[in-house]
Amino acid sequence: MKEVSVKKKQKLYEGKAKIVYETDKEDLLIQEFKDDATAFDGAKKGKIKSKGVVNNQISSFLFNYLDSYHVPTHFVSTRSDNSMVIRKLEMIPVEVVMRNIATGSLVKRYGVEEGKELEQPVLEYYLKDDEKHDPMVNEHHVVSFGHATQDELKQIERFAYKINAVLKAFFFRRDLKLVDFKLEFGRNKNGKIVLGDEISPDTCRFWDAQTDEKLDKDRFRQDLGKIEEAYQEVRNRVFKEA
Repeated sequence: MKEVSVKKKQKLYEGKAKIVYETDKEDLLIQEFKDDATAFDGAKKGKIKSKGVVNNQISSFLFNYLDSYHVPTHFVSTRSDNSMVIRKLEMIPVEVVMRNIATGSLVKRYGVEEGKELEQPVLEYYLKDDEKHDPMVNEHHVVSFGHATQDELKQIERFAYKINAVLKAFFFRRDLKLVDFKLEFGRNKNGKIVLGDEISPDTCRFWDAQTDEKLDKDRFRQDLGKIEEAYQEVRNRVFKEA
């Protein structure tokens, strides 16, 4: 995709993994990826060498890939090794989680067998609120709290299942299981629902298809070691012809 030239202006927002800056173009922002790593609502902190570069490269590639399947995203162009130009969105404060294989909180909450391939993907909504530990909500909460309309949620659900189908097949061809992942959506200047945030080992669980080795942020969460190598392995497979 053609590079878009913008000038970085003041910092608009800094989160745990990214910094967003205003630019000289009203509708465009710069999203810069950090090497910082956090887990358990920020209780555990650290750094992963080159994580910002790797996540930027993976996210840029996958946003472009999804665009080819007519999934609208906020991605405009890569700006530097660890940053991209994105379209400004009014973000919906809800995390959309898609689960294909049972692990993590799904196992803890419901006692499902670890590693069980689910009969069909499970979609969950979580309120984005670290202080409240991102409580799980349903579509009625989201609408009643005024975060999104019923029609917007239907569109989000359609996109989430489509993204899951496209990415599952993409990673299957690269010998990776897409275990589960988090998506965030927002509204563009025309009020249309658009995929935002990032798609990376920070927001997805990846297991090697042959060994079930974890190749994502769980290596940081669970002190498994070889964290940088895992992120780079995912990056290498993403760019592998398959």
